[in-house]
Amino acid sequence: MSKLGLLRTSIRSTLAARTSLSQTHRLLASLLRDPPRRFSTAAEQPPQNSAPGQPPSLDATVDQIVRNPNTGAAVYGKLVGITRNTLRTDVVNLLEGCNLTLEDVKVHYNGPFIPTGMLVQFPSQREFENAVRVLRGRGLAQVFRLQRLDRHLWDDIPHYDGKTVLIEGIPRTALQEDVERFLSGTPYEGSSIKIFMKQGSIRMATVQFPSQIQAKNAYITKNKGFILNDQVLMRVLQ
Repeated sequence: MSKLGLLRTSIRSTLAARTSLSQTHRLLASLLRDPPRRFSTAAEQPPQNSAPGQPPSLDATVDQIVRNPNTGAAVYGKLVGITRNTLRTDVVNLLEGCNLTLEDVKVHYNGPFIPTGMLVQFPSQREFENAVRVLRGRGLAQVFRLQRLDRHLWDDIPHYDGKTVLIEGIPRTALQEDVERFLSGTPYEGSSIKIFMKQGSIRMATVQFPSQIQAKNAYITKNKGFILNDQVLMRVLQ
């Protein structure tokens, strides 16, 4: 058998293994921690050499990989349809086979820091298209929608990485010294405290910690504590 034939056989075996039923059940169980909200999906353009509404054949995918082993620059997308409890690890597991790591996923928060989607950095256009096929092939295209995103939008979103804690409900009269006093005993980074207003009346602050474990420990020990006479709530930002 020629080297090209061996390459085709190897790729075909790998792609077939990734679509096994047992893997699908495991990924869905991990991702759907809460019942997902339903989203309408925009019509998608079918890949070349495939019928509308149908995923490309295995042979067509293999041929594309063999012909184009180098895939070019990174491509960015936003995965819409997540729940408030969806984790970055859930997204990496859902899109397994797209060569993603946790560093390739950011949570997109709105003004009150409610997650509205996951921003995903794909290594190439091929991996982005593969992610679309994965969602469609697993029957999730009506639950999750993957939108193309410009690079500058990815760059503008902070990467909290589980090391930043959000403090909500800070009294209007509280000073930064009061927040620092509240955080005493935790290894927070002093220069990282940022106090701001959201929705016109909710006063919040973000503070960074050297590690995810330290941020989580601060949440456990300080959540529902008091700044001045007001109880505050804390959340760890992904």
